[in-house]
Amino acid sequence: MSVVRHLRQVDADAAGVDIAFRADVHAGLSQAQKAVPARWFYDTTGSALFEDITALPEYYPTRSETDLLKRHAGAMAAAIGAGRAVVELGSGSSTKTPLLLDAIQPAAYVPVDISGDFLRDSADALAARFPGLAIYPVEADFTQRVALPREICPLPKLGFFPGSTIGNMVARTAVDLLRNWREALGDGSLLLIGIDRTKDIAVLERAYDDPAGVTAAFNLNLLARINRELGGTIPIDNFEHRAIWDDVHARIEMHLLAACDLDFTVDGRSYHMAKGETIHSENSHKYGPRDANLLLRAGGWTPLATWDDADPAFALILAQATEFRSAP
Repeated sequence: MSVVRHLRQVDADAAGVDIAFRADVHAGLSQAQKAVPARWFYDTTGSALFEDITALPEYYPTRSETDLLKRHAGAMAAAIGAGRAVVELGSGSSTKTPLLLDAIQPAAYVPVDISGDFLRDSADALAARFPGLAIYPVEADFTQRVALPREICPLPKLGFFPGSTIGNMVARTAVDLLRNWREALGDGSLLLIGIDRTKDIAVLERAYDDPAGVTAAFNLNLLARINRELGGTIPIDNFEHRAIWDDVHARIEMHLLAACDLDFTVDGRSYHMAKGETIHSENSHKYGPRDANLLLRAGGWTPLATWDDADPAFALILAQATEFRSAP
């Protein structure tokens, strides 16, 4: 078995609850526009529901990205080179990862994910498929500072950030994340990142509000997690899933809408929501080619190559860690 050791970089309280989760929930529910960061979707149930979403006919990003990896594997391998340690941000089930690993002959693989149980299962599955590959699972929030396993420090690195997850972050946060990983991966590193393009609004709204209700269940599971882990009394049946296009910010927004006036507690603290008020749970920003390149450059990465899928529009971009300069 090639899984060497599982690193856990999550601060939990005596009850085993992630301290950052508790803090984010209370801070978000105390705001005028209530909000909870999207990273807290991904407990074990949420992670499994997201994998179900990726298989839906309306959810194009996974199909488009998988197709790009298959069609352009040779070109990507030539540009990336062999012998790198692949560090995947928000690895989830790692379903697309074997396509990349098969193509580039990596020296090691480091999946980073906040859902520990899901991470371990995925790492075990990959270890069985790639028995000669050193795998170092890291249970951590990849939006924060992450210490990489010491075993990969001497190796050249490739960050792998698929699925257009960068779109979940507002521009400021996205740039901060890219800068953090520019520093963590180091000089000479590369980044292969998925970017969802702007497209027809109807296509986007179907992708985030599917007729089968899987995305709704994924969104509502956030409330179930709050009730379970933080002793909440949120009446989940009185909330509805909403996915709307915000043209000003070029993003799909997911919200949890109160269908009536509500009072509930979390950790014994009382909260009120009026009918029609929402908890903003996710953004999914869409980028044109110039926008995406500007975002990467602002985060310390220089785009080298782009592989695009025209219908629906989606891209994989390979970027290199920008050399630090003391002057413009």
